Formats: sequence, C-alpha cells, structure tokens
Amino acid sequence: MSLIELQGDRAAVGFAHGQALDDRIHDSLAVYERLFADFVGLSWSQARSQATRFLPAIERHFPDILDELQGIAKGANLDFEDILALNCRSEIALTQSGGCSALSLWHEETQWLAQNWDWRADQQRNVAILRITMDGQAPLISVGEAGMVGKIGLNVHGIGVCLNAIRSQTCGDGLPIHIALRKILECRDFAAAQHILREERIASPAHFLVASQDGQAIGFEVHPGTPGEIAPRNGTVLHTNHLIDPMTTGEIADFPRPDSPLRLSRLETLMERLNATTPGAFFEVLSDHDNAPSSICRHINLEVPEAERMETLFSVVMNLNQRRLYLRMGKPCESDGMETFSLEI
Repeated sequence: MSLIELQGDRAAVGFAHGQALDDRIHDSLAVYERLFADFVGLSWSQARSQATRFLPAIERHFPDILDELQGIAKGANLDFEDILALNCRSEIALTQSGGCSALSLWHEETQWLAQNWDWRADQQRNVAILRITMDGQAPLISVGEAGMVGKIGLNVHGIGVCLNAIRSQTCGDGLPIHIALRKILECRDFAAAQHILREERIASPAHFLVASQDGQAIGFEVHPGTPGEIAPRNGTVLHTNHLIDPMTTGEIADFPRPDSPLRLSRLETLMERLNATTPGAFFEVLSDHDNAPSSICRHINLEVPEAERMETLFSVVMNLNQRRLYLRMGKPCESDGMETFSLEI
C-alpha cells in the first residue's frame, strides 16, 4: 500500500488528495451508489441531498474541514456534494454497517491500539493511507477510504483512534462519524478529544476507541446524545459492534449481528493470554478464527444474504509512544509481514 503524502493548507491538502486518488474516489462513489440503491433505496442524487442536512453541524463544529472537502472535489473533478455524501456515508446508510474488532492496551509505559476493519470486499481496492502535514495542525496518519477525510489513525502528539460501527436507526444533530474522526486526529491532547465526543456530539451511533501516549484510553459509544464511556479494565478497552455501556443502551436501540458478542468474548480471552506486546503479537490476536467465518479475522460467508457479506479488508496496530502505525492489507492471517508508517516526534 503506497503512502499518499499531503501537505499545505486545507484546500491544497484536499486538492492533492483528490488528484492522487482520483480513480479510487470515483470507484468508491460507484460502490456507495450501488449500496445506497440496493439496501437503502436511495439514488445518488437523493444521497447527496441527504448529506447536506449535516452541513449546519459541520459549519458549527468543524468549518475548516469544508475547504478540504471542496479541495478533494476539485482535485477529483467531482461536485462538493459528491464528496460530502461520501464522508456522510455512515449516516446515509445507517443499517449497513461493517464489522470490526478493536482493542487498546497500556503495558510497560506504552499505549497500543489495534483493530481489524471489516467491510464490503468491493471497497478494498479503494483503501488509502494518508500522511497529512497541514499548516498549523498536528501531522497525522489516517488509514481509510479514498475521498474521506479520516478514519483510523494517530497523530504526532500521540493521540490515536479506532472505529467500530454500530447498527442502529438513530440519527440526529452532530458531526458525521468520519468528519469527527478527522477532528480527533487533529487534537493536541486527550482532553481535547474528550471534549469533542462529550460536548459536540456525533450524528449517528458508533464506537470510538481513543487513546493517548500517556496511557489514557476510553471507549466512547457515541450518538447524538451523551455518549457512553468504557474505562480500561486491567489496562485494556475492548469493543466489537454492539453497545455495552448502560448509559448508551438506555438511550438508543442497536441491533448487532449475533457474532459481535462472541468476538468480544474471544477478544477478552485472547488478551488475557497475551504474552508479548509486539506488533506481531497483536496481529496474531487479529488473525483469530474462533467462530469462523464470522470470527475476529472475518472471511466472506456466501451462505448469508448479500447485505450481510463482509470480510476483513485491513488490520492496523499502533504504538502511540513511537508514533508508529503497522498495517496488513487483506486478512491478517494471510501474511506474516507488515508495512510500517511513522511520524517524527
């Protein structure tokens, strides 16, 4: 996976993103056009229209990102509304959420984050890894989808974030998930990230696992109201794709797939047995096949309806103290190698 280097102000970063990933962005739009039509019953025009309802929240809480979205659109020869819809895809297709198993561990003065990203196979070719050095902002690395401003990653201040999708029909006022992820990746400290999630609110349900190089970590079950919070237990926070905190389950309804609690239980077992804290050891956890094919390392199951078919598209391990991100594309069980991406401290 080639690293895309982006530098300059918001508009320049966006334009370079759009130019460098033009083909992948167009293909990604085609993927979501099919998804919206097949599983949500929306045309692309209708999806673009729905995305505009989130503009007031973006203008209120993160107006600077609009220049970057506009830049991506210009660089890829698309309309602003196309890129906005892509970045609001979780809110537009609420019930079409991915899998993902995520963990954090504080051990021997080092903060680790790791996760698998499980989603539709036709989106794997549109994965992109960005290193963004923006004027006046913390340099960051983000692994996600071409044309989208943020997903999973870390920044030079040692702030990192992982994402778990939550299946729910709840949607309200707040920042779209992927816009909020980028805002967290620009935070200078853990308190700033907490403020975003506790005070500014997120438009639709998800789990954000946020950690910092000084050992702080919380799992935030976000939604348009007050988020639930999962504190570390024995130095770990673990999450899959169902709500856990009573504060969240008392506020909104989710309807997870049956494998989510099984994967969480398996993560707990594997982390209790963990006997090394190395990137390879975490990739071994993410490669687990208990309850396959709907395991932590997910393989496609052709026996379920098409809307339910997904597989692990990439795996990430992050050492926040070293500002280093390790990546395995595809299923982690299929490779012993890894790519390493770093930020200079």
